[in-house]
Amino acid sequence: MFTGIITGVGRIAAIHDLGTSSSYGKRLSIAVPDGYLDDVGLGDSIALNGACMTVTTLVPEQQLFTIDISAESLDKTAGLTDEGSRINLEKALRASDRLGGHIVSGHVDGIGTVSFFEPVGESWELRVVAPPALARFLAYKGSITINGVSLTVNSVKDIEDGAEVSINLIPHTVDNTSLGGLKAGSKVNLEIDTVARYVERMLQAGVLVPQASTYSKDTAE
Repeated sequence: MFTGIITGVGRIAAIHDLGTSSSYGKRLSIAVPDGYLDDVGLGDSIALNGACMTVTTLVPEQQLFTIDISAESLDKTAGLTDEGSRINLEKALRASDRLGGHIVSGHVDGIGTVSFFEPVGESWELRVVAPPALARFLAYKGSITINGVSLTVNSVKDIEDGAEVSINLIPHTVDNTSLGGLKAGSKVNLEIDTVARYVERMLQAGVLVPQASTYSKDTAE
């Protein structure tokens, strides 16, 4: 589990094919800031642009680690196939950590498209078009994860191609994540709020109403 609070910005240093056809995945070497790997071990989970991955090798003297990503995961995510690109990193949540963002699983639900990204006053306005399958999970003042960053939805507009959400980014977020490099047309990884996912499931199944209790004082005696 994660919180959507980015703990570092890395770079895709190298990409290696794991096979000779498109059915094979890739091995990514990720360069990280100095000291980032000090508390990381083999098999640990690290979210890359919001996608949970497993550390397969560590090269701490070069500030590098590798992950293997399947063809299926590559097909369902964005921003993990461009060598040299900056990516958001988050280590898995410890039980003792503060939940500074919201509960994030690291499972990408869909790919969105940036429709607008411009400075507004001291901040930046980011608008992202989410696909129709995710539109019903987005709500005013609700939470959404974009490229691994926990963000609050300022507005939602239903459109023909899904829903467009507007988000305000403060300068700290722009400066300390890879979101500052976005532009209109950029593809981003989206994860909907976990609570919304369960609410949707309960509505589909029908909410069960508990039967009235048969307990009474007389029967108890």
